Amino acid sequence: MKLPGNMQQMMRQAQQMQEKLQQEIAQIRVEASAGGGMVTVGMDGQKHVLSVKIDPEVAGDVEMLQDMIVAACSEAVKEVDQQIQQKMGGMLGGMGLPPGMF
Repeated sequence: MKLPGNMQQMMRQAQQMQEKLQQEIAQIRVEASAGGGMVTVGMDGQKHVLSVKIDPEVAGDVEMLQDMIVAACSEAVKEVDQQIQQKMGGMLGGMGLPPGMF
């Protein structure tokens, strides 16, 4: 099925924007901590955990350590989501779409 010229151009532009967004998301790096910095998690834009830093002082209390790791990971996911939303908002704004469409 052949699309009208303007529609083809819009589809091509959308695909280019999606590819650019994916590249930008791949470059996202965040760090989030819990327990006043006793546990710090590093995460990338695809929500892969890249690093975990644990203060030796908290290593003896396993339950508290587990809770802090979960909290730090959850916070890192929120930060990644927030950065992705910002990037998407900026890109979609350039397409001239009405707010709330995506």
